[in-house]
Amino acid sequence: METRPVKLELQGIRKAFWGRWGYLPTLEHVDLVARAGEFVCIIGSSGCGKSTLFNIICGLEPADAGRVLLDGRDVTGQVGLFGYMPQRDLLLPWRTVLDNVILGAEVAGLDRSQARQEARELLPLFGLEEFARNYPATLSGGMRQRAALLRSFLTHRDVLLLDEPFGALDALTRAGMQEWLLEIWQRLGKTILFITHDVEEAAFLSERVYVLTPRPARVRLVLPIALSHPRDRTLVTGTAFIALKRRLLEALS
Repeated sequence: METRPVKLELQGIRKAFWGRWGYLPTLEHVDLVARAGEFVCIIGSSGCGKSTLFNIICGLEPADAGRVLLDGRDVTGQVGLFGYMPQRDLLLPWRTVLDNVILGAEVAGLDRSQARQEARELLPLFGLEEFARNYPATLSGGMRQRAALLRSFLTHRDVLLLDEPFGALDALTRAGMQEWLLEIWQRLGKTILFITHDVEEAAFLSERVYVLTPRPARVRLVLPIALSHPRDRTLVTGTAFIALKRRLLEALS
């Protein structure tokens, strides 16, 4: 799969909502950078505006102020530029795994036969080679998430936005998926922006972590994660990793 790592930059993103409840400020001057090919995590309390931020990046929600830049080009409000995986896998129950994973490519107007061929080539890398003809109901939670991630990769977008993709998984499956995702990221070279509530997940996966305040969200801390690759579960008991978790927990408190 061809990739061209690009830099994503958010400058001064602001957003508030009006409704029967009155005025609800949600994002307040959020600045963020994900360098080309970098894995960046965002953590913050529930309801602070993380998913709203993703919707603004994707052009699904207008910002009140601020800009979204791709390699310095202003793409604020434009749709179809990012691979976006929401919290739920959203696999269609009447389509096989193969037909589900090419759905994003179909919607993007890419050639269907080419997408199917590329999907078949990538199914082994995503641990789904034997399940191409299966329907979602027959898959485990981890397999469903891998299928949803493959669907996002097959859109051929240079930046992937992953909104708590492992949040509904049990602890053991989640740990395995984290290691697997790092391997995929290193092999395919995408720029990834990843939302999580889990400080250990953020420290384990990313090169840098942005900690947001409670609503309205501002950036409280930008923490570089100076851990070497490849990473495995043994590092989570090390003193350096525990110190990183402590910094993140302190920033969230």
